[in-house]
Amino acid sequence: MSLSRRQVTVAALAAVPLTLAAAPAPKAGRTLYIAGDSTAAQKYADAAPETGWGMALPFFLHKDLTVANHAMNGRSSKSFVDEGRLTAILSVIRPGDLLLIQFAHNDEKATDPARYTEPWTTYQDHLRLYVEGARARGARPVLATSVERRRFDAAGNALPTHGDYPAAMRALAREEGVALLDIQALSLALWQRLGVEETKTYFNWTATEQDNTHYNPPGAIAVARLVAGELLRTRVLAPRDVRRLDDEIPTSWITWPEATA
Repeated sequence: MSLSRRQVTVAALAAVPLTLAAAPAPKAGRTLYIAGDSTAAQKYADAAPETGWGMALPFFLHKDLTVANHAMNGRSSKSFVDEGRLTAILSVIRPGDLLLIQFAHNDEKATDPARYTEPWTTYQDHLRLYVEGARARGARPVLATSVERRRFDAAGNALPTHGDYPAAMRALAREEGVALLDIQALSLALWQRLGVEETKTYFNWTATEQDNTHYNPPGAIAVARLVAGELLRTRVLAPRDVRRLDDEIPTSWITWPEATA
């Protein structure tokens, strides 16, 4: 069932702990929080060389803009909320911070009621929770359409895989006046330019795995570059906030820490 606009707004406001309702003290710099799925998430040593694009994003941002990567493997816009992960972000986000929201990969899983959302109803409803929650804290929400998978037809054409979800997010961004990073369109165009064989060097293809969804270091760096470029193009960030957009980023900069218990 689709939530009403009032229900969405009330739910978002309720997610903010009452003890944090007062305006927090000013802080130096800003934080960009990422709410998303495995394509953006921090990866650890046991998953290497799999790399989330959120791990590479700091290479393109000024050092005064901190990235807090809350993206988590396997989450949808719904399960991220249901598990309290949005509430955790809203409990620490401050005025002037950014909340970058990328979901769709797992929202598409119609056989999993814990994660599935319908593009034009419950998907948009859940995205509004992030938008309203960030705005209630004086932070700026930013919507990002989901990065594309690696899929080609027999003629070598890169194929979209996210159905109506990108269109639903674009429509919501217009309705709510939220900045939109169209990473789905940009990544699809990038995979088309690279072609069938070269894209394999951007995804997590190893001797034992042919993964057409997740990235290795070159792929994560390429997608992070798209994200940073879109943050600049949409004027979410100023030129002084970004760096190295045209520079080669060494893959050796990517590291995988040991997972903590």
